Amino acid sequence: MATGPEHFREAESRLRVAWEDGREPDNVAHLVAEAQVHATLALTAATVMHAITQGDAANYLHPEWVEWDAATKATTYATEAAHG
Repeated sequence: MATGPEHFREAESRLRVAWEDGREPDNVAHLVAEAQVHATLALTAATVMHAITQGDAANYLHPEWVEWDAATKATTYATEAAHG
C-alpha cells in the first residue's frame, strides 16, 4: 500500500511523462487519468493525516508528515512556484 506522499509523487511523475513530446493523445489521456487517481488518493491521505494530528504542530514530527514535507518541497512545481 502506498503512502500519501508516494501517491503525490506518482501523480506528478505521470503528469510529467504525459507532457513529453511525441506522446499519442490516447496515451496522454491514460497517463492524466492515472495521475488524477493518484492525486485523489494523496488528497485523501493528507486529509486523514490532518484529522489524526488535529493540525497540531507538535504532531508534525509524525513520520508521514516528515515524508509529506519532503515530497512537496522536492517537486518541480513547488520549486517553480516558490521561485516565481
